[in-house]
Amino acid sequence: MTGLSTHDAIIIGAGPAGTSVALTLAQRGWAVAIVEKSMFPRRKVCGEYMSASNLALLDQFAVGDAWRANAGPEIRRVGFFSAETCVAAAMPCAKDGFGRALGRDILDLLLLQGARSAGVEIFQPYRAVAIDRDGEMQMVRIEAKNEKTMLRAPVIVAAHGSWEQGPLPSQLEKTNRPSDLLGFKAHFTGSTLAPDLMPLLAFPGGYGGMVWADHGRLSISCCIRRDMLARLREHHGHVSAADAVSCHLMESCRGVSDALETAHLDGPWLAAGPIRPGIRSCYKRDIFRVGNAAGESHPIIAEGISMALQSGWLLASELAGAPSGHAGREFARRRYEAAWKGLFSTRVYAAAAVAQIVLRPVSAALMRAAVRNFPQALTLGAMLSGKTKPIPDLT
Repeated sequence: MTGLSTHDAIIIGAGPAGTSVALTLAQRGWAVAIVEKSMFPRRKVCGEYMSASNLALLDQFAVGDAWRANAGPEIRRVGFFSAETCVAAAMPCAKDGFGRALGRDILDLLLLQGARSAGVEIFQPYRAVAIDRDGEMQMVRIEAKNEKTMLRAPVIVAAHGSWEQGPLPSQLEKTNRPSDLLGFKAHFTGSTLAPDLMPLLAFPGGYGGMVWADHGRLSISCCIRRDMLARLREHHGHVSAADAVSCHLMESCRGVSDALETAHLDGPWLAAGPIRPGIRSCYKRDIFRVGNAAGESHPIIAEGISMALQSGWLLASELAGAPSGHAGREFARRRYEAAWKGLFSTRVYAAAAVAQIVLRPVSAALMRAAVRNFPQALTLGAMLSGKTKPIPDLT
């Protein structure tokens, strides 16, 4: 065991949620540490689209200009690709304009560099393996290969997502169910998808989306039921999961096959999951939670990055304004939990409703007919998903 360092807060995970907490607290004078198990840059299963409502937050973090310089084209239309149906409608415009997409390999590195510039101490690649209470403080044991270190702080924030199992009390247990949704993602170059369009993909057993990201990369991501994936792999001669998903998308959505007809895969397919949509506890066992650890919507509404960034900012704002000690943490918990539900609960419920529709063959067919006859429903759906909703009290 080497070293013991003390901080005001320790953040476990350096994705958008974790760096959002760290940056906000550091800018308000806190001594903050981030523990991240992976080296950056790294690709990650994610739709990569971000609503323009987050730009004020990125500007506050001093990374807004870099995001604008790197992100893909403005997304001015939302679409729906399912079977032979290909429909598009206007994307609602937020106060700061239209959303764009940026690869997580670039976005996460920008945010982490911003945190480092703000004075956050970065432990990377380190894995948090245990958290123990020590009076008013908590001890976090972290490991990297043969090196072990102890960190100490009164505030611990879980920003490690919901997909990975581990020894921490904030990590979720994994169970395997036939109805589990598994996530897949890949980048392509040379696609013919219109640059201003982000279509929702609906296909038997799953859903997904496509969007132009940075540097000529098309980002395609999807979720598919575990039992459907097993049937597809067997049907295609026990091919890899990625090959089965790719074939299924091309065969089930004419819009996908048209967009990828001349495209080339840029790097391997990535897989993760199962996803666990729903609202969880924002504070449990003396550990605050942000991002997917606090709650996640079905990615069908493409609001994951927005919810991660904004939940981190909400928590940090409440922590910075709360008294010290256990009473202060309880005060921050109550306010953060109320703010989280007020900002995100509608998105979570709306996403669950849409996901249930597209995952059922009969209702998916009805949805195709409805969208063909009333394309404006896509615009309304984008508004209900929170794409134009400003971050409250952001100054």
